[in-house]
Amino acid sequence: MSIAQNIEIVKTNIEKACIRAGRNPEEITLIGVTKTHGADIINEGIAGGLSHIGENRVQELCEKYEEIKKGVHIHLIGHLQSNKVKYIADKVDLIHSLDSGSLAKEISAQAVKKGRIIDTLVQVNISGEESKSGIAPEELDYLLEYVETLPGIKIKGLMTIPPIDAGDMITSRKVFEKLRILFEKKKEERYNNTVMQHLSMGMTNDYEIAIEEGSTIVRVGRAIFGNR
Repeated sequence: MSIAQNIEIVKTNIEKACIRAGRNPEEITLIGVTKTHGADIINEGIAGGLSHIGENRVQELCEKYEEIKKGVHIHLIGHLQSNKVKYIADKVDLIHSLDSGSLAKEISAQAVKKGRIIDTLVQVNISGEESKSGIAPEELDYLLEYVETLPGIKIKGLMTIPPIDAGDMITSRKVFEKLRILFEKKKEERYNNTVMQHLSMGMTNDYEIAIEEGSTIVRVGRAIFGNR
């Protein structure tokens, strides 16, 4: 199967999941996760219908950036260290992994330097795994209130990653459901620098379940580009 064919299969599965959930497929943004893949493969994906790509590592994104076809939306979906924000502040459309006040402060500072507003998602560690990045749900209010004081940064929603060993996907579904409930709650609250617009959850193994539970952004790598 070609990359373009894989993209069509994923899009068809997204449509089927939306039908099951009574949702509009146009509500879903598909991100092709390009970790470890070269610019030639990424560009093949863009030619095959991808308009959003996601990179996990800052260094890898910077190495490929100039060779990636222009016009595609670029997402930083992996853990982001504060000292690396300066390298991607002018390159990304959305950072999915805001997980601390110190990172928010640095994103703000670099955004101001670049004369732009950087959109972010707060990564929430719903499952409570020590190995996972993200803030605890009870810390979310503090972070949202802190970002109110910062220029150049907007929070556009939430992101999570379920346990890898979710098995029959029951655990993943519960994690997705909990994040959606939190998302809907925060959607009703008013902040100047926060608009709960995006819910980023679901990868190759569980993106259909994530859509059924309310995801608006799915991050799919292996099902599009094959094994790394």
